[in-house]
Amino acid sequence: MLVTGFMIFLSTFLLLIKLPRRLMLRALKYDLVIDVCVSVIVLMIHFGTFSGVMAATIAGLLTSVATSGMKRLFGFIDGDLYHVGRIKLNV
Repeated sequence: MLVTGFMIFLSTFLLLIKLPRRLMLRALKYDLVIDVCVSVIVLMIHFGTFSGVMAATIAGLLTSVATSGMKRLFGFIDGDLYHVGRIKLNV
């Protein structure tokens, strides 16, 4: 369960990291939307067994922690304004 949830989260996290920096920072503005969408989609895919639902729940929780952490660490872009986090990225 834990390993499956972590693998699901890892695939989502790698997709977010592979985005161009500017697009990633724009996406981080909507961190709550990303969390809800990932959680709902993963729950729909893995619904049917207890272990599937638990793996999806773990993936949703890890995604929420990761997007919140990335938003605080790197900041986000709102329109044309870059709200800098603890680490400033060259965009």
